[in-house]
Amino acid sequence: MTRRTVYLAAKGYTEDLLQELGHAGVHVTEIRDRLVLAQGAAVHAAWAQNIWLEPEFITISSIKDGARQLRQRQRNWALCASGGNHGRAKLIQSSLPHVSAKPVVFGSEAPRAPLGSWTLWEPDTILASAACTSAFADGEVLFEEDRQTPPTRAYLKLWEAFTITGCRPREDELCLDLGSSPGGWSWVLAQCGARVFSVDKAALAPHIAAHPHIDFCSGSAFGLDPRHAGEVDWLCCDVICYPDRLLAMVARWLELGSVRNFVCTLKFQGETDHETARQFAAIPGSRLVHLSCNKHELTWMRLDPRQI
Repeated sequence: MTRRTVYLAAKGYTEDLLQELGHAGVHVTEIRDRLVLAQGAAVHAAWAQNIWLEPEFITISSIKDGARQLRQRQRNWALCASGGNHGRAKLIQSSLPHVSAKPVVFGSEAPRAPLGSWTLWEPDTILASAACTSAFADGEVLFEEDRQTPPTRAYLKLWEAFTITGCRPREDELCLDLGSSPGGWSWVLAQCGARVFSVDKAALAPHIAAHPHIDFCSGSAFGLDPRHAGEVDWLCCDVICYPDRLLAMVARWLELGSVRNFVCTLKFQGETDHETARQFAAIPGSRLVHLSCNKHELTWMRLDPRQI
């Protein structure tokens, strides 16, 4: 049997996923909207929102038979609309056990129960995978948002990074937030109970700057000398800059070895800088992902294995 993998591209970034897979030598056989079918075992793909690890084509005789065959494989399934045949597919999904779609409350654990993904590839053919890389439908984490306190929605990136890794700052750990204005990431770190040293040329929102766990310093995210910072539990950076400049900054901190955990955003301006993204991904212990809260950007994480 031919081994297959299905990659679900992040919304709006199918071409980025295809370029990434092409560089990895992956042979793509078919593309439908955001779904990319490929030969061979799964490879890491940052621009994939979810990866279907064990896809199979299932011939069905009816809507009832489709639901029955999926239930035989496992309980929980999420319909991916990218395959087509939407009306018939929704009827099959309605015959499957209900999977809660309630927004996630930050601080709660990611779901542990397996969640399969499927689509109706043809009216009589289901494409399904009981095993996927994400525990969330289509790899999208939807939160019960705080629409009052954070100055922007950028805070959702940290919420998602901490949720999918199951790792976040602990009380009294030291966090550097570089390029922090207007303060959404500093607020998240402080809400975790950490001590936050927040750095930016622009000021924080006044109510964020007033937080007792946040110390703000006016200056450049790139101007802080790692040798003067001492031991740091978390270095977080959501600054707008070219990815190669971010990589150079990260390299300085990695060389010193004084930071236990990193969470940084690679923000692409114009063309996607795939080469720099690959250099980030090649750093030992790294994880490079497109969060559902990301736009034309990727999130790079390097976490202390003792804390995961």
